[in-house]
This record gives sequence, C-alpha cells and structure tokens, in this order.
Amino acid sequence: MAQAAHSPNNLAPHNLAPRNLARDTGLERRLRREISGEVAFDAFTRGRYATDASIYQIMPVGVVFPASALDISATLAIAREHGVPVILRGGGTSQNGQPIGSGLVVDCSRFFNEVLDYDAANRRVRVQPGMVLERLNTRLKADGLFFPVEPSTATRCTIGGMSGNNSCGARSIFYGKMVDNVASIDLLTADGAAMRFAAQDAMPSGNRLAADMLALAMREKAEILARYPKVQRRVGGYNLDSLILPNPNLAHLMVGSEGTLAAFTAIELNLSPLPAHRVMGVCHFPSFRSAMETTRHLVALGPVAVELVDNNILTLGAEIPMFAQGLARITRGTPDCLLLVEFAGEDRAQLDIRLRALDECMSDHGFANAVVEITDAPGQRNVWEMREACLNIMMSMKGDAKPVSFIEDCAVPLDRLADYTETVSTIFARHGTRGTWYAHASVGCLHVRPILNLKDTAGLSAMRAIAEETAEAVRRFEGSYSGEHGDGISRSEFIEPMFGSRLTRAFDTVKAAFDPENRLNPGKITNPLRMDDRALMRYPEGYASALPAPAALDWSDWGDFSGAVEMCNNNGTCRKLAGGAMCPSYRVTRDEQHLTRGRANSLRLALSGQLGADAFVAPDMKATMDLCVGCKACQRECPVGVDMARMKIEFTHHYAAKHGLSFKDRMIGWLPRYAPFAARFPVLMNLRNRIPLLRHLMDWTLGFSARRALPEWQAPWQDSTAPARPEDVRGDGLDLILFADTFNRYFEPDNLAAAKRVLAAAGYRLHAVRAQDGPRPLCCGRTFLSVGQVDEARKEALRLVETLEPFVARGARIVGLEPSCLLTIRDEFAVMLPKSRVKPLADAAFLIEEILAADMKAGKVSLPLTDQAGRIAHLHGHCHQKAAGAMGAVEACLRAVPGLEVRVIESSCCGMAGSFGYDSANYDISLKMAELSLLPAVRAAGADDLIVADGTSCRHQIADGATREAKHVIRVLDTALEARSTS
Repeated sequence: MAQAAHSPNNLAPHNLAPRNLARDTGLERRLRREISGEVAFDAFTRGRYATDASIYQIMPVGVVFPASALDISATLAIAREHGVPVILRGGGTSQNGQPIGSGLVVDCSRFFNEVLDYDAANRRVRVQPGMVLERLNTRLKADGLFFPVEPSTATRCTIGGMSGNNSCGARSIFYGKMVDNVASIDLLTADGAAMRFAAQDAMPSGNRLAADMLALAMREKAEILARYPKVQRRVGGYNLDSLILPNPNLAHLMVGSEGTLAAFTAIELNLSPLPAHRVMGVCHFPSFRSAMETTRHLVALGPVAVELVDNNILTLGAEIPMFAQGLARITRGTPDCLLLVEFAGEDRAQLDIRLRALDECMSDHGFANAVVEITDAPGQRNVWEMREACLNIMMSMKGDAKPVSFIEDCAVPLDRLADYTETVSTIFARHGTRGTWYAHASVGCLHVRPILNLKDTAGLSAMRAIAEETAEAVRRFEGSYSGEHGDGISRSEFIEPMFGSRLTRAFDTVKAAFDPENRLNPGKITNPLRMDDRALMRYPEGYASALPAPAALDWSDWGDFSGAVEMCNNNGTCRKLAGGAMCPSYRVTRDEQHLTRGRANSLRLALSGQLGADAFVAPDMKATMDLCVGCKACQRECPVGVDMARMKIEFTHHYAAKHGLSFKDRMIGWLPRYAPFAARFPVLMNLRNRIPLLRHLMDWTLGFSARRALPEWQAPWQDSTAPARPEDVRGDGLDLILFADTFNRYFEPDNLAAAKRVLAAAGYRLHAVRAQDGPRPLCCGRTFLSVGQVDEARKEALRLVETLEPFVARGARIVGLEPSCLLTIRDEFAVMLPKSRVKPLADAAFLIEEILAADMKAGKVSLPLTDQAGRIAHLHGHCHQKAAGAMGAVEACLRAVPGLEVRVIESSCCGMAGSFGYDSANYDISLKMAELSLLPAVRAAGADDLIVADGTSCRHQIADGATREAKHVIRVLDTALEARSTS
C-alpha cells in the first residue's frame, strides 16, 4: 500500500482557542486605517471564519472584507510586513479546508462581488471574485446566456472560489470544468505585482513569471503525459497539463490553485447559450452495481448529465418535508438507486426521441419500464433541487457518526466504475462502516462518504486507513484522487503518491515562483498539512460541549442541544440570495454573523469553551442571535435540519436568566396576560399612535420605534356561542374549535367574525371552549417564547392542552387564523410538554386554509362563492406557513373563488416578524427585508387588486411600507359570501 507523503509545514496553525492567540494590534490598526472595506478581529467573527464545509477548523488571526482590488493589494502588503499568511475565501462551501487557515482570511463575497464588463454578443463576462454564480446566471438569463459550470452550491458559491477549486458541476460531461470556461484572470502575486493571465497570444511579452511556467511545463511534458490521470475529472495539483497545449492559456494554471499562487481580482468567463429545452429520464435500478455497470451505456446516448441518487438519499430524503413529495413523484416502487439522465437542445422532438432511446437502452440491459420521464420545467427543477441537496440530505443523519468528506470525489474511467465502487465498499466494510454515494456517474466521479465518528480516535484512525487504501485503489484503476473539490487539507498529502516525486517537485517550483515566502494559503497542494491532524479538526482532542444550565426545551431527538447545533455542516445553503425564505437577515446584511451557519458556528464554539468563559450568554452572542427573526425557514429549507428559530428560544431563555428581561420584553411576552384588562381602555391604549410626543417617548424609553404605529386595540372578539361539552362532538369530521389567538382577538376581531361566518357557511359545527381555570382566553404561549420565558409559555401550553384534549379525543379539530400561533401547537408544544400528550392536539391543529382546502378537495364541504371575475389577488406567505408547507392550501382557497386570479409573491420574510420590526434598532433592517421583493410587488399591484397575507405582522408591514391594506384569506372568502348574500 502506498503511504501518503507529508512534509512538515513551516507555518504551524494556531491553537483553536482564540484566547491563546496573540492579538497583533499593529496589524489590526494598519488594516483598519488602509482598508476601505471592513476588518474584524473579534473572537466571534474569527470563529465564524475558522471553518468551511469540511471537517477542519483553524482559527484565523483576523478577517478582511475588501471592497476593491486596492483593498486586497493593501492587505497583501500589510500581511507581508507582519509575516502573516493570507487566505482568500468565497462562499466558504469547500469540503476540504481550502479557505481556512491561521492567517488573515479575506472574504470577497460580501462587498467584492460585481460585474465589471459584459459582452453578450461575444458571450463574455468579467466579474469580481465574490460574485455568486446564481446571481450572475439570473442576470445573464435575459440574454439567453448562462455560465454552464453549475455546482450543487450554485446558490451561494462564488466565481472566485469556483476558479480556485476548478469546480465542475453536474453537466461537466458536456460543458467541462472551470478550467475549460475561464478566459482570463486578473491577479496580484504575493509581492503585490498586478498582472493579467490569459491565452499566450493575448499576453504582453516580457512576463517572466509566465515564461518560466511555460518553460517548466515543456521540461516536464513527458512526465505530465505519463502521470496525469486520463480522466476528465482531474483537479489535483497544479494544471501544468494546460500549458503544454497549443497557444496555452496561463489563466488555466491559476484555476484550481486554491489561492496558493495569487489573489484573484477579476475573472473573465466564457458564456454559453441556454438550451431551449431540457428533458429528464429517471432510471430505476434494483442494485447499486447494476446502475454502475449500466452508466457507460447511458452516457453513450449523449446526455448532458447522468447523476446518481443512492439508497441513502432515497431513505433519508423521504423523511425531509422539502424533498419527500418530489421523491414520491419520480420513483416507482422501491428502487435501490436512481440515475438522473438529462438531455438538452434546441429541438424538443429530438429530445423526445432521445428519451425513447433511453427507455430502449434500459430495456436492452434488463430494466424494462424503469424510466420515469420528467419533461416539465417545474418538475425538473424539483428533481435538481433534490439532487443538489444530496450531500446535505446525507448529513442529516443524527448523532456523532456522519458521512465524512475526505475521499469525496475520486474519479475513475467509466469502464472501471463498477469495480471501483465495489472495491471501496469492501474497504469500508473492512473498517466497520459503510458509505453513501451520489453525484456525477456520467464522468466516473461519485461522491462517496464513509460514515465515521471523528470525535472518536478509532474513527480518526479508520479515516487515515481508508484514505490510504482508497488512494491506492484509485491509482490502480488509473483514476484521479481529486476529481472535483480540490486538494485542500484532505488530499494535498496524496499528491506525491498520485503524481510522483518529479511532478511534486515541479509543483513546489510553481509555488516558489509565485509565493517564495509561502504566505498564500500555506499547507495546501504543496508542503501539505497532515489530513488527520486532530489539532486541525472541528472536534479536536478533548472537545466537549454543553449548555451552562439545564435545557429549557427538549432536544433529545438530537441527543442534546449541542447535538442539534452540531448538525450544521457549514454547507451554506442559508447563504442563498433568492428562492425560499432563508436567511432573511443575511440577504440584507450579507454578514456571516446574520446567517444560520454563522449562528450555529458561534453557538458551537461558545458551548465548547472556544470563545472563552460564559461566551454562550455573552453580549456578543446576543448580537449574533439578535437578527434571527424566528422565521423557521431553516426548519424546512436547511437540508440538515438546523432549526435556528428553536435554538434562539433556548438561547434567549438562558440569556434572560442571566441578564434579566427589559421592560419592553415584558410588555411583549406578557401581552396575552394583560390584554383582557388593556382592551377595556382602547382609546387610552391607542393614544400612543396619535400623539407624536408619546411615540418618541416610547422610542426613547422602551425602544418601540416612533416610525411605527403599534397595533390598534379594538373591542375584543367575543364568541357568543354557549360553551360546549366534549360529548357535543359528533366525530364526523365537521366539529371544529376556533382558536382565537391574542392578535386577532384584540387587534383584528373582524377576521375571527369572518372565520365564523365562512366555517358556518361551509357546514362545520363550531364549538366554543372555555378554559377551566377562569375566563382568560386560551393562549399558545408564542409571545413568551419570543422573549425566552419558556416556563410561562409551558404554562400556557399545558392550560390549552388540558382544555382541548377531551374534545380532540372525541374527534374535534382545532382551527386557527394566525400562523405563528396555531403552528406553535404543532411545533414548540412537542418540546415543552411530553410528546405523547401533545401529539393528538398537534395532529388535530390546522390553519383555517388547510382545513378548508383539504375538505373542499375531498368533497366533505363546499362554499357558495360568487364570481369575482377580473379581480387579482397577490398572495404573500407568512414564514411559518411556508415552513409548515401550508402555502398550497392558501392558494387552493383563493383559487376556489370563481374568477379570482391568484399571483404568488416570491418573497422571503416580510421583516416585521412579530415584535422584531417594531424595535427601534431593527426598523431599517426590517424595511430592507420587505424591500427585497414584497413591498415592490405590492406597490406594483393594481389599485383594485387584493393583497392577501395571513400573518398579522405581514399585514402591518405592508400597511407601513406600502400604505396598502392586506387581508387574511378568510376575509377574501367572507367577502365573496357577503356578495352572494346581498345580490
């Protein structure tokens, strides 16, 4: 067995704990003075940049956010003077530790992310390295163009990071890798020299560095031809093979260099025309090996992609709400794995012919009727979203053992693929584990991860052994050990066994020519760090993590609170800037701090003591959590299930226990308790909105923004129905208990009145229920949870459960209007009270649109609604509706109104988020969230159009930001009923 070579690194990483880092105040002062962007040296920020999507963690000295090429030049100069390494970073989604190190991390994604030049006619674009791929492609789409290298991280990866790693993507069989699509790169060398690397005939003469690289490649041509793997997916080492081609492009040497040779300041890309049509065939296989043996025959049909989805994905994905429905649509029976085969082109008829050929090919190989055709664009998009989330679906495994990335993307020739996968599976079994497989079957690059516990020394030993044995197998099968995700820390050690000593020394020569002092991202590609050095790991020797006091919520599904936090694998899905809802605060600030990933990293570091004593309840942690609006988007959209909204409740509980509650928080949290009394004096309570002096006084003393009108107190809704008894429930599905939440009861009672009319018109029996302990209305405890008062919320939850469980036991259902309140019963109740007791109520609790949509579809009820021909309804979804998958029900209810055209506003959080938007400190950010898409869409709506929003906060934000009235869906249905009754 070949042993990996590893030479000692002359720039040893700092200890993980920030308190052991010597803070260079001179370096910090220089950077703050000379950088036009931002600079951060605090422990929390450095901690958030100590990791990527790999298993590694190295605390940086500081973080720089450049706003220009001049900032990067100044950073290099200052770092050089202070003897500090520089690590360039994009989206931080690398899986091998490329963008982390013990020097200055330079995050190009926040400010340095614009288009510099765009030539649609010649299909060229030049961008700054922080440009996010999806953002670029959205801009190019209008001209029928796109950048065709599309990794699964397209929503957050940057062009600079993709260039540094030589990224590929699912369609590389047709479009190639980054190295095949980059035209030129503007760069700064370690000593500050600025130059542009491009095709040789486009470069000025006299560039000694370029000439030396060309001469080196020609000297080593025989060795390059003999030792570079003959597979398309080869990204290890430096691209010297690009320099032996006719008219070589010097920029291609920089592609895949992982920031070890130069800092990129601009990247010119070749663009491709968007294909007019795409079709997909989902091929089903009874075994993994049969899929691998068939792959080369499918590739022969000329697809643009052939992607594997293995049994692990099918099993785990079926348990994730975001993917379960899509998986059910594309699978027949219980296949062991799938191959997604995509064809693209200008002639749709020809694509249909190819689909038939695919079906025939499958039949010829013994798999008749094993292809599900997906020809509609939304269906294909759903399949690709599921495929792109494969890695994160696998990482959703709970517990310490996880699929670990270190032999992630080895690539072998297609005719060796089945034997290679069987060999690697045997290696896994020999070490007492199994692997997960997915990705690019078309090019023999399957992403495989053995399931290991790296908190355990045995897991670490197994990782080393598996790496060495797999590297030997890859070499034997004439493949590439790095096939897509680069070398980084995980695989740089294995460059010499794969390429040989002579080429390894040539790589050393390349590094020395560009960076003689080894200051740019040291320890990657040349002079490598040891891949199993536990001091470099996210879970180093002696790692322990725990809350400082007993948990307020039940985290047993993850083991404990730390286990839930550690679910974050830093994949960065939360960094997406469009589509879905998360992470709304990040979309405004572009600050890693205000991101699910950033918050999870801060929590993990604080709980494990790496940010100092009491860091978990420190003000810096509060600042980290403050802009989490509790939207729950991560609960649905994070593929590994990081529920930051729930984590914020836990954190807020502990923070309040140590620091106490402000008077404003008490006003918010205890609202349901004092509302019955306050509602007796609505004129007095509403004076604040009418007297500017009172507005400013409350702003100054309590922090309620003077620029906001608070909700207006109304005469509270009273249910005139006599209190029901459990035995009144008939159990035929028509018995409902209308849950009147605090907000609709006291501030918008007309909604509850409308709900009662609509439900009665549909034929439901409404039962009025009173609490057994007094006249105060039932409450879900939502406001208490928002300020960390979990014990008080638990009291409210128990009170509601005790009152309603006898009715639910006899078949009654609970129906509510306010998503945040009703869905608390389905969500937080289960972590405040015993699950066995809460589950019957959770199963019986529905938003009003859910009950109406389901029962109308089933034919149980109907609504006599009049024709609203010509009316348009613009629908904005509440974040919790989206997280619960309830938006389809709202649409269905609106579409049940004859003649009403429904247009869904593609929006993230409205920005109000309960009390968040009322806070003086949050007002500007709150409106910026709304201005991303919601408020512009509302302003563009016609004067007679309906604006529909089921969340009370959403309606207030729309009123404040666009001076338009938004209505709950039940008001729309009620209006149609009223029109019928008066006609």
